Amino acid sequence: MIAALFRNKPLRRRLIASSIAVLACGAAMVWHGAKGEASSVKPATPETKLVKAVAVAPTLGADTRTAVGEIRPRLESDLGFRVSGKLIERIAEIGATVKKGDVLARIDDQDYRNRLASAEADVAAAQAVLVEANAAEARIGALLAKGFTTRANYDATLKNLRSAQAKLKSATIASDMAKDQLGYTELHAEFDGIVTAAGAEAGQSVNVGQMVVRVADPDGRDAVFSIAEAAFANAPDTKRPPQVTVSLLSNPAITAVGTIREIAPMADAATRTFQVKVSIDNAPDEMRFGASVAGRAEMGGGAPVMVLPGSALFDKDGKPAVWVVTSSSAVELKPITVARYETDRVVVSNGLAKGDMVVTAGVNRLREHEKVRIIEGEGK
Repeated sequence: MIAALFRNKPLRRRLIASSIAVLACGAAMVWHGAKGEASSVKPATPETKLVKAVAVAPTLGADTRTAVGEIRPRLESDLGFRVSGKLIERIAEIGATVKKGDVLARIDDQDYRNRLASAEADVAAAQAVLVEANAAEARIGALLAKGFTTRANYDATLKNLRSAQAKLKSATIASDMAKDQLGYTELHAEFDGIVTAAGAEAGQSVNVGQMVVRVADPDGRDAVFSIAEAAFANAPDTKRPPQVTVSLLSNPAITAVGTIREIAPMADAATRTFQVKVSIDNAPDEMRFGASVAGRAEMGGGAPVMVLPGSALFDKDGKPAVWVVTSSSAVELKPITVARYETDRVVVSNGLAKGDMVVTAGVNRLREHEKVRIIEGEGK
């Protein structure tokens, strides 16, 4: 039958034409349906982004400065012998408490005893010469008064007397010096304190002035900090230094209040920082020498500033800026002037007004004039 259909050409043409018509009608229906669906899709509305923001308010330019340092004695002396010799005994041990005048160490004193004995013998000899010169002057003076000798003889006798007196004085001074040097063979404490270091051991030869024992006054303590030069910008009047709160790093609950008593006039050659000493009155016992401490000083009195969290900061052409939410819930990028950067916040001196809503989270996803919605932090 199929063969008969192909042999009947008129019938075959009618079948093909009807098939094409059916396909065209179906395509038209599909196109009209697709067009209807496309016309029913509405254009997408812009996405409103969620952000966190805070309302800024000016505050006094209080400058909280912090630093880490250590506790050191206010009075600490390196004690050494005033004469050289062999150290035969060091009595003071590190950590020992000593009183003023206590013997801390001794050097071999045999040579100095010999020098003292020699000086005392010279004094005795000079005294004998002086006695003889006194007697001679008395005799020649009596003869001169009676006219039995010349004035020249008396002048020579008087010269010998004065020479003997000078030699006795010199010998006495030498004897006193030898006695002092013998006393210098013992090292004594200059004040009540604690031995914090030792620089020599028994059997060692020590030179004049070499540190043998270091003694510190336990009552006076300083917190010593190394401060960068930038921290002295806009510093307060040194006539009225601020109080510094000092706390132990190991236990911040232990605190003390001190005042700045000394600022180094020159920077350290290696670190380029200035040493600042804070005097602590009535320091707690836990603040031992060498303990690490943190110091905090409040330096107020400046111009009003705005304090923002560090997450609010944005970069615009290499300069600091922040996103501000306008009354139409759009964001605008405002350049600001940063007074200083702190650990987790930024102090702004110019560029913002009271009540400005500054975005503090999500700043890197924003675009100029973009609509946003504040989810939290408003008015804080």
